[in-house]
Amino acid sequence: MKVEQISIFIENKSGRLAEVAEILANAGINIRALSLADTSDFGILRLIVDNPVKALEMLRDNSFTVSKTEVVGIEVPNQPGGLALILSILDKSQINVEYMYAFGERPGGNAIIIFRFDNIDEAISVLKNNGILVIACDVISGI
Repeated sequence: MKVEQISIFIENKSGRLAEVAEILANAGINIRALSLADTSDFGILRLIVDNPVKALEMLRDNSFTVSKTEVVGIEVPNQPGGLALILSILDKSQINVEYMYAFGERPGGNAIIIFRFDNIDEAISVLKNNGILVIACDVISGI
């Protein structure tokens, strides 16, 4: 139920983000979700892609500093309070959310949010025990 996320260190220079997108495009890799956090000198681009192994290889071959981390995709009711419910369950179990970003909306109408937890295995267990749908990696890759 864990999803592989690629994190790319990018210098904050014109064209660097475009270079990453072009490398992935030329390799036939589709970006499913992304988050970009930056400072004045650099940024961290986090991606969920349909082929993380190939993406890592292609980016490393082009001298980018990249790493792979595990995150969790959770289906969240797309209604007022949907996210609050998930966060309340996590808070009651004292599970810390390091960061999160929205993935999009599934055909069924619910949103998908990507979470990075301090204790990923415990978080998955708590969510499942509370009836929250944790989305499998292959499902996310196929969206």
